[in-house]
Amino acid sequence: MRAESVETPPLATARDWIALAVLMLPVLLVSIDNTVLSLALPHIAEALEPDAAQQLWIIDAYSIVLAGLLVTMGSLGDRIGRRRLLLIGAAGFAVFSVASAFATTALELILLRGLTGIFGAMLMPSTLALIRGIFRDRNQRRVAIAVWAGCFSAGSAAGPLVGGVVLEHFHWNAIFLIALPVLLPLFILTPLLVRESRDPHPGPIDVPGMLASIVALVAIVLGIKEFAAQGFGLQPIVSIVVGFAVGAWFVRRQLRRPVPLLDLTLFRNPLFSGSIAVNLLSVVSMVGFLFFVSQHLQIVVGLTPLAAGVVLLPGIVLMIIAGFAVVPLSKRVTARVIITGSVLLSATAYVLMAAFGAGSAWQIVLIAFVILGVGVGMAETLSNDLILSAAPKDRAGAASALSETAYEVGAVLGTALLGGLLTAHYRGALVVPDGVDADAGARARETLAGAEQVAASLPNDLGAELMSMANAAFEGGVVMTSVIGAILMVAAAAAAWFVLPKR
Repeated sequence: MRAESVETPPLATARDWIALAVLMLPVLLVSIDNTVLSLALPHIAEALEPDAAQQLWIIDAYSIVLAGLLVTMGSLGDRIGRRRLLLIGAAGFAVFSVASAFATTALELILLRGLTGIFGAMLMPSTLALIRGIFRDRNQRRVAIAVWAGCFSAGSAAGPLVGGVVLEHFHWNAIFLIALPVLLPLFILTPLLVRESRDPHPGPIDVPGMLASIVALVAIVLGIKEFAAQGFGLQPIVSIVVGFAVGAWFVRRQLRRPVPLLDLTLFRNPLFSGSIAVNLLSVVSMVGFLFFVSQHLQIVVGLTPLAAGVVLLPGIVLMIIAGFAVVPLSKRVTARVIITGSVLLSATAYVLMAAFGAGSAWQIVLIAFVILGVGVGMAETLSNDLILSAAPKDRAGAASALSETAYEVGAVLGTALLGGLLTAHYRGALVVPDGVDADAGARARETLAGAEQVAASLPNDLGAELMSMANAAFEGGVVMTSVIGAILMVAAAAAAWFVLPKR
């Protein structure tokens, strides 16, 4: 008998682990930027006076643009170099973040947030693809991905806490200046510690495919957003139909090309496709939860932005711990069992909010977010590892772009779908007291923050009555949204159980 040698992947060095720490800077920044506006939104609404649609756009513009460009940027990084694209993205992100701090109108802020999203799309696929190239050993790579996923999830959850600290001491504009102290060490240390990597055989640039991916993603997300906010209508239907039509053309084109922009045959692997779905829905649950809970804690419960952020802190910590704890657990328990259980934990958090209903105390929110954090932390780490493991090494940028696209589309759906449904319920349920003029009543119906501003300008008794009505309408929407969130998570758990392999 002849023994055949098997090549052992080289282990990462100390420099590689330091490089990982550097790569976590843009991960934290982009994930914090997804949710940092949650607590600042009432302050921005007071200063810039956006209507309900503009208020959702202030949150969504960044994520929609970022999600639409991730596939293109992942492929671009494979070609020009992932480290180079990372540095270009960091420079643009810094410029437009600073510009956002000086916005004077809601429309201007929405535009600048969209431009920031263009460069944010350059950051995230680069980080995950670089990790795939740095950590060749499977066990070390799984730990590195746990760090990545933990930072991503923790950054999203820490956004409200960071926002609370900033708002406690500074004006809302300072929220957008957070990028500067994070990006400065990135510019200095990345060229010194992070090795460049790219696809050695990228094939021709598929410009029509890139454009189609952007149009399809943006059109579908916009359609869902408008449907959730405005209900059944021609505009959201046309947008969704156009998005799926362009997406179908994109899929056919990729399957026929010898070197596709995205290797869609990866979706034939149930581990890959199931993990992508879990990735998306886990983020829907987290971002949607943060959207309404941040307003509930500040306006309904009456906490300061900092206190509201502190309430969410235990969930953030346990999210990180769960992301690391799932690494050794995954060696003994199948991905199917872990991911199904993790998603059911997320569903439990929504059930808790729905069960206690309107006026839930901050203690209930704390417990619910702890449960949600554990579920999301475990699901994100394992699903991202499965996604990267299923992809060939030289297509790491494109595969990580799919993972990131799922995350960002989930972030958009969290605010667009759940936030839009909450807004629609609030508008329909609010009964404006007699004595409030039509213009003031219309402003109160736009958002809960708008009702708070109107109430402050009314006589004490009338203002208190308006806020009581507004809080009741909003909290009714919280219960409805929590029920829908729980149903979505149970459906995701069922899909994971039946799609992911048993072994």
